[in-house]
Amino acid sequence: MSPEIFQTVEWSRAQFALTAIYHWLFVPLTLGLGFLIALMETRYYRTGDLFWLRTTKFWMRLFGINFAIGVATGLILEFEFGTNWSNYSHFVGDIFGAPLAIEGLMAFFLEATFIAVMFFGWNKVSKRFHLAATWLTAIGANLSALWILVANAWMQSPVGCRFNVETVRNEMTSFGEVLFSPVAINKFFHTVTSSFLLAALFVVGVSAWYLLRGRDRETARRSIGMAAPFGLLFALLAATTGDRSGAEVARVQPMKLAAMEALYDGEAGAPLTVFALLRPEAERTSNETSRRLRIEIPKLLSLMSYRDVEAYVAGINDLIRGNPEQGILSAEEKIARGREAIGALARYRTAREAGDRQGMAAVERLFDPATPEGAEFLSEKFAWFGYGYIDDPARLVPNVPLLFYSFRIMVGAGLFFILLLGVVWRLNSKERLADKRWLLRLCILAVPLAYIASQAGWVVAEAGRQPWAIQNLLPVGVAVTKIGASSVAVTFFLFLALFTALLAAEVSILCRQIKIGPEKE
Repeated sequence: MSPEIFQTVEWSRAQFALTAIYHWLFVPLTLGLGFLIALMETRYYRTGDLFWLRTTKFWMRLFGINFAIGVATGLILEFEFGTNWSNYSHFVGDIFGAPLAIEGLMAFFLEATFIAVMFFGWNKVSKRFHLAATWLTAIGANLSALWILVANAWMQSPVGCRFNVETVRNEMTSFGEVLFSPVAINKFFHTVTSSFLLAALFVVGVSAWYLLRGRDRETARRSIGMAAPFGLLFALLAATTGDRSGAEVARVQPMKLAAMEALYDGEAGAPLTVFALLRPEAERTSNETSRRLRIEIPKLLSLMSYRDVEAYVAGINDLIRGNPEQGILSAEEKIARGREAIGALARYRTAREAGDRQGMAAVERLFDPATPEGAEFLSEKFAWFGYGYIDDPARLVPNVPLLFYSFRIMVGAGLFFILLLGVVWRLNSKERLADKRWLLRLCILAVPLAYIASQAGWVVAEAGRQPWAIQNLLPVGVAVTKIGASSVAVTFFLFLALFTALLAAEVSILCRQIKIGPEKE
């Protein structure tokens, strides 16, 4: 890979990461707050209590501010697939484009249609229709997340597709396999439940601010009464879906799991590291040299990964050097097999240019799963296609400290939120929360912590699969558009300035609206 392309890859990765990070600052609040607002309006519809009408309108204002900026960053993110990752778009556009197209045609238009009624339909449509519009807006936002997460899950574990040797593209063979793959299902539910948790913490935090200042007490108390049990429920569900996601990672992305645990030497009955300090990279070659001050739970990693306390969990060294006893191929063997697959593709191009139909047919049989040689070739060679572009096995190891600490921030924060929301719910139900000023301050601090934990989860998901744009099939170095690094660098800083300005604007407007508070009678 030329130095220029290397710089382009790094700038393109940085730009995409920047856009994704800023976009995800807005999305989780939208996903969860929409349903909380719908529940509040449902309470108003059933009781006719004007308190719930005022409360719904207040939280709806905050939802609208966040929603608008989230849409703006999301559109930029989708365009970057074409501008910065054109080789990726060509290679898998038939598959990746399908869920994104459905997201635009179904979810986005559902949101766009009913959000106008939700905000401007008060006293213009019936209560029932307005309530339906609020629920459909919330559902539309989450359907949008569904299709985007399905596309992302396919990148983590490509299924339901077949490689077309003539067009050099992966083509979808089963939409059901793509939609209902275990990785997609777990990714969607874990992302949504954690987003609902974040929204609940946001409502609890804002309400705690009111209680600290002795204003809008009824709004704060009753909002917490709805948000705290809502958040506690989804915190528990997020833990459950996270456990299932971890088991899927062990199955389809063992290197990610090994990096998350800083596990260099595989073990049977592997312990889960609760916390440890990692040594500098130059000192890390084995489990004994990688970590210090370890706190571990015996056999728990094996149990969580494979539902067997004695299961063998592969380490980084196993995945790089190979482990024949455990049936683990070395990176060098995978690279060799990947290059055989690339060589077959090159032979097809040569035969086609020479008009050699016999030679073309011979290669086509290799890529046809219906033929015996094709079934073997696809499972033994083409399954490692992307490895053929890897020139150094060390590139297959993601940033271990980044994953190790990010994972523990996410999990540790999740456990803290379960405890916090349980205590807040109980005290609020007994009308004793307002006196616990230290706890109210903790509720406010939990809001930024929820965003940090949410971002940490995406760091684990995305940085953990490096160097792959598509797991095992396409490295980022091949997926990138061949444009000048300086062009990408310029847009990186433009986006940085734009997104920072949008974030500052949103925080400023949100704070102003929170200070104004709910409408008075």
